[in-house]
Amino acid sequence: MSASTAPPQEEAPPAPAPAPALEAVQEAPQEAVQPPERRRGADTRALTQLLFGELKELQPGTPEHNRVRGALIEANLPLVRYAAARFRSRNEPMEDVVQVGTIGLINAIDRFDPERGVQFPTFAMPTVIGEIKRYFRDNVRTVHVPRRLHELWVQVNSATEDLTTAFGRTPTTAEIAERLRIGEDEVLSCIEAGRSYHATSLEAAQEGDGLPGLLDRLGYEDPALDGVEHRDLVRHLLVQLPEREQRILLLRYYSNLTQSQISAELGVSQMHVSRLLARSFQRLRSANRIEA
Repeated sequence: MSASTAPPQEEAPPAPAPAPALEAVQEAPQEAVQPPERRRGADTRALTQLLFGELKELQPGTPEHNRVRGALIEANLPLVRYAAARFRSRNEPMEDVVQVGTIGLINAIDRFDPERGVQFPTFAMPTVIGEIKRYFRDNVRTVHVPRRLHELWVQVNSATEDLTTAFGRTPTTAEIAERLRIGEDEVLSCIEAGRSYHATSLEAAQEGDGLPGLLDRLGYEDPALDGVEHRDLVRHLLVQLPEREQRILLLRYYSNLTQSQISAELGVSQMHVSRLLARSFQRLRSANRIEA
């Protein structure tokens, strides 16, 4: 009888292969699982750093320098759009704001020094925002307001938006003042300052009071306005005449006396009055630069 043999051992089933998705996540670098926005930001920063390295080695004004500079501008346009979005409440076309911000971006690119160890977005953002604010200050606002009042208006506008979201309605002046810890008069002044960004049409009807437009409430045109310059010119010319000739002209044209009445008033002949008038006219015409 043959020796008994041990029963064959059962082979262990092969371990299941890891799921492809899980394996990809485990093997992928940390950057690959970041949100798309953060990945794009990291890619933009890396590209910007690379382009600045190339730009430093190129001679300004050359075609290659202009090409790399243009690529830097194109790569960082999202930074300009992000900054421009802060000014949506100004009711100014976003295309115009982005164009102005792009000017600030170009200025920042031309001044940036990579060797300082500062990230370009950190360096460029104040320049972009400053250019946009300068645009609103110099070109958009229809009435100049003090700087402190303008800065406070920004806070009032932000507080109004926050309180509107919290209350579900437009906040009162007292609620805005309490939120910012300022007086209600200052809030009202800031609201008036905010209106300086928009010019009201003279023909637009006034809201709430039912009155006609400002154009219909303006004063009438005074026909005597046309004579203001002439009266000032005559006054200037009269003081150049002798005192007696000034009196004769005043009696003749302001008191409406005839030549015979003037001669009786002054105790001279009417012929002499006529000669003095003619001489005065001659002097006035020669002294009148406009008529000359």
